[in-house]
Amino acid sequence: MLCSLLYVTNKRILPNGQASATIGEVVSMRGDRLEAYHFYENEYESYGQLRAEFEWEIPSRFNMAWYACDRWADDKSRVAVFEEHESGERATYTFWQLQNLTNKLANYLRQRGVERGDCVGVNTPQRIETVLAHIACWKLGAVSVPLSTLFGPDALSYRLEDAGAVAAIAGESNVTDFREAREQTSLETVLTVGDVDSQEGEYDLWEAIEDQPRAFDPVETDSEDDAIVIYTSGTTGDPKGVRHAHRVLLGHLPLFITTFGNMRLEDSDVFWTPSEWAWVASLFDVLFPGLYYGKPVVAYNGGQFDPSTAFRLLESYGVTNFFAPPTALRMMKQVEPKSRVDELRTIASGGESLGQDIVEWAADTFGGAAVHEGYGQTEANLLIGDCTALFEFREGTMGRAAPGHEITIVDPQSAEPTIEPDETGEIAVRYESNPVCFKEYWNKPDKTDAKVRNGWLLTEDLGRQDEDGYIAFEGRTDDVIISAGYRIGPVEIEESLASHDAVADSAVIGVPDDERGEVPKAYVVLTAGSNRSENLRETLQQHVRDRLAQYEYPREIAFVEELPKTTTGKVRRASLREREGLS
Repeated sequence: MLCSLLYVTNKRILPNGQASATIGEVVSMRGDRLEAYHFYENEYESYGQLRAEFEWEIPSRFNMAWYACDRWADDKSRVAVFEEHESGERATYTFWQLQNLTNKLANYLRQRGVERGDCVGVNTPQRIETVLAHIACWKLGAVSVPLSTLFGPDALSYRLEDAGAVAAIAGESNVTDFREAREQTSLETVLTVGDVDSQEGEYDLWEAIEDQPRAFDPVETDSEDDAIVIYTSGTTGDPKGVRHAHRVLLGHLPLFITTFGNMRLEDSDVFWTPSEWAWVASLFDVLFPGLYYGKPVVAYNGGQFDPSTAFRLLESYGVTNFFAPPTALRMMKQVEPKSRVDELRTIASGGESLGQDIVEWAADTFGGAAVHEGYGQTEANLLIGDCTALFEFREGTMGRAAPGHEITIVDPQSAEPTIEPDETGEIAVRYESNPVCFKEYWNKPDKTDAKVRNGWLLTEDLGRQDEDGYIAFEGRTDDVIISAGYRIGPVEIEESLASHDAVADSAVIGVPDDERGEVPKAYVVLTAGSNRSENLRETLQQHVRDRLAQYEYPREIAFVEELPKTTTGKVRRASLREREGLS
């Protein structure tokens, strides 16, 4: 079972788990400023100095709803969310309005019997009701369960039943699948959002809260109390519910400042991500850290990602900090922007490697904006990233460990940190006393035991770390290709292919070979105007040969219309292996 997370009242916890000297009065759940997370206001001679001086500050009483909403509500003009729908309808919500609306919703849910510790499903897209749902749950001491609007009935019913959800909020874009899923669940309360004709047992959210009081006294929660259960995308086996405590928000803040803010927060900052608000990356890379610092976040409910629309939104709302997966940036690269977006200061990305061509394009297109890569996963997010304000960008790496996080490379079999610099092993983070780390898997203690070993949370991702602390991603532990004795990570080949003008996207797996055991096979999606041919296949192979080791080029290339991906945009290499009859 998991090691216990230790938080000492009235003390800061050092990275080694020991308590420092007292820091004065305990910061209550309704405290204001936690000084540890304003380190960007100081000057540092080096990134090493920042990491050495940073200490976690975890109040014994802590509730995300207060820090991301209510503490900013006294300023009735302070904007929290800019909302826009595909129809063109727009709205602006202040923190004061956010406080009142979440109080109303919390009152309604309590009236319907939702209690501390109960799970509430949130099956809504990027719109204000999604924000209201999470914050209202946390005020109740309940646990929110984000659910993708791309899920079908089986995926929804599995998660709702596994979490034992007693209530849920469903949006119009997925209400048909949700209703089918509901038949397999024990849901007692369902609120609908958008243009939905409510059926028996359903209630329109806005009508339901209309007559509720604006006053609500949030329950007091420990920093260790459950706040949210986020299900993994389930690339292999059943999806796992990842239990996170209220402290998880604080665990995200160091890298939010270094990688997403590049050591700056300004009064004019506006944050946006096109990623659906159903995953740890969108919720805790952008939405709730932005609100924590009292900054407005853009909510665009526009369905499938459109690169031209993305350019328009960046300009219209003066977005300064943009987080987009590499796939979205590649799509934007193929579109000529109508005007230059000069307000953009930082572009962050993650989920897969960017590739140098995307870095250079983005920096040029957005007026010299810093382009950073970040790394994390549902169980422990925002662990590694770039921060060009304090250290130089290094091509082919994800940056360095964020302040507060002890990252190392361990042997995949023994989980011991015995890997030498620049050798490939499994990326791991020190588990104990790290607020960003999950508590455990919901109802899966055996999976938890396998995830946390020898005091390390194992990411199941392969990587290597150089002597300067830069970490490169090499692929999943089950993605490594062993060809003629060489260990090959697929990502490097994919990056090399993506740098060719004819390639829009690619994925690489290992396939059997009589002579070498395994060889890399690439699945390639071509850019518009590029034609499949044997000549192009050979050109791409030579393109990789010229940039990587001779043994790394893809011996086979298949041209495809699209790649199988998870709902978070990651390539499902397991699906490609199934296509080859290898699973």
